[in-house]
Amino acid sequence: MLAIIGGSGMTQLSCLEITHRQIIRTPYGEPSGPLTFGKIKGREIVFLARHGHGHTIPPHAINYRANLWALNSLKPTHVVAVASVGGIRADLTPGKMVIPDQIIDYTYDRAFTYFDSTDHPVTHIDFTEPYCQITRKTLLEAARNANEVIIDNGVYAATQGPRLETAAEINRLERDGADMVGMTGMPETALARELGLNYAAIAIVANYAAGRGTNKNVVPLKEIYAVLDKAMFNVRNVLEHMVSCYVD
Repeated sequence: MLAIIGGSGMTQLSCLEITHRQIIRTPYGEPSGPLTFGKIKGREIVFLARHGHGHTIPPHAINYRANLWALNSLKPTHVVAVASVGGIRADLTPGKMVIPDQIIDYTYDRAFTYFDSTDHPVTHIDFTEPYCQITRKTLLEAARNANEVIIDNGVYAATQGPRLETAAEINRLERDGADMVGMTGMPETALARELGLNYAAIAIVANYAAGRGTNKNVVPLKEIYAVLDKAMFNVRNVLEHMVSCYVD
């Protein structure tokens, strides 16, 4: 089963033939909402809207542990996270799709691990390559099959939100090596690794980051959702082709 986590611009998956919805309880509280089950091209899919069905949960308030725990209970073959980002690198212009390969965490005060109990030995995970390479390659293959242009590799900077960044903060992120900036990449990516999930992300560039491109003085928030609405058609096309090329 393929699991898809939808971010801003994707609170539902229109190409999904829905069979049922299910509320899953976890030791970490409630997920962002019921999990939606269905089929794409005859293949079983489960979908979860990261921000809730009505896009009401801000990035810092998402129960990432409950979300990933609920999905892991279903033993998905792959997990694909869809997320909107601001483009820092010059070629990451609004509407582009990117498969990031690295991440830098600038978040704070989020429940970021399952291994916080003092009743067990200290547990570390290897996070050298934070995203599953097999899932990344499958996404890239799906994009080629779908005739969609997608950028391979990029460093995702995960910031706290919910406010957007200052131009000076974006300058710092660029000096740190970041290519794009978003608010939901962490701790989601690390939690997926702790659970052993085959997790990768599709990042959709919704806007130029602050101080970049046409956003020298202000980020036009109204334009972001127009870009996302258009880009999600391309994302759904990739996802539809992914179900044909991943291996159970």
